[in-house]
Amino acid sequence: MAIQCTILPNVLCNFPAIDESIIRLARKNIDDGFRASVRAYGNLIDAIVQPLQWFLNYLEWVFTNTPWFIILVAMMLVVYAASRNLKIVVGTAISMILIGVFGLWTDTMTTLAMVTVCTLIAIIIGLPIGILMARSDRLQSIVNPILDVMQTMPSFVYLIPVVVIFGIGKVPGLIAVVIYAVPPMIRLTNLGIRLVDKEVLEAADAFGSSHRQKLFNVQIPLALPTIMAGINQTIMMSLAMVVVASMVGVGGLGKNTLQAINNQFFTVGFLNGFALVAIAIIFDRTSQAYGRRLQKHSEVIHG
Repeated sequence: MAIQCTILPNVLCNFPAIDESIIRLARKNIDDGFRASVRAYGNLIDAIVQPLQWFLNYLEWVFTNTPWFIILVAMMLVVYAASRNLKIVVGTAISMILIGVFGLWTDTMTTLAMVTVCTLIAIIIGLPIGILMARSDRLQSIVNPILDVMQTMPSFVYLIPVVVIFGIGKVPGLIAVVIYAVPPMIRLTNLGIRLVDKEVLEAADAFGSSHRQKLFNVQIPLALPTIMAGINQTIMMSLAMVVVASMVGVGGLGKNTLQAINNQFFTVGFLNGFALVAIAIIFDRTSQAYGRRLQKHSEVIHG
């Protein structure tokens, strides 16, 4: 290789790259402009995200200050109402009791509050975007590459613009988690609506249904199993991002796990990891069971 480079011109041996001084200048201008924009609109940004801060703080206060047995019973009732499966209910009870026994109850409630808020925001954002994509091939061709980038971008990268814009705290972590977790919600909402049988839509047209009536009375109900799969994936990705988001001030199990990594505390990391896995399994089994129930219901009606 060295012999070849002595013979060949330099341009063929060293890839022609932009001069480092130009890159430094461009980077400085971009960073300075970004920071100037953030400073100029800082008050507006704070006003926009303030309701998220209030909602997250309130939900976290409710979860952490409500007696543990009430939370446990409420979770078991919600799991049973969604899954109609006693095995999942018993597994939920055992998992939450073990979490409490090892002293992780409060941190788990903090994480549950974060994941709940992130999931709700992801649904509010992802559902309408997915519906619009299902109605427009052009919009789908525009949004899909953006979702590809969002899903392949390393999770740590999301923290950079979020911290620059919003600083350190719970809301920046929440926003980073939502950005990371919303793509499955958008994709599967789009997919579910597109998979609705065309004959069913033709029948709705024959009965004179408007676009709004078709959407809310036909398409969304039939797409609910797929949409539920999107919600399931959003929850899983939110839990996965919680540990990363703890680097910018998010508390709960993610913070404990990060501290265990930094200090090489194997037992602490394992216990907090177990709690995260237990919550993930509870959400996963419950949402999957609910999705199967919806699927059977739609098959009975249209089978």
